[in-house]
Amino acid sequence: MRYARLNITWNGQNGDLPDPVSWHASDKEILQWATEAVRSGSVPGITKTHNVQLHRFVVDRFPANKQVPEDRIYVRPPTPFGAFLGDASRGINPCE
Repeated sequence: MRYARLNITWNGQNGDLPDPVSWHASDKEILQWATEAVRSGSVPGITKTHNVQLHRFVVDRFPANKQVPEDRIYVRPPTPFGAFLGDASRGINPCE
């Protein structure tokens, strides 16, 4: 079985799960595992958060290479740098 290191960015914080996860897991599974890990406080570098919501986050997969010898999966907000710029579905516009 192929495994990967799971990295999570949440609320301006970033950390890796201590144990690897299946490279072939679905995005839905990855997001569920990441949510449970942040809620339980089991991600070094991320403060335990009970009301974490990652269902709209992006899952990126990067295979191992010469510089990084292990497969990596990243869970990150849909905007760069860990910050939401707005939420059109709720009428939130950061430019107003």
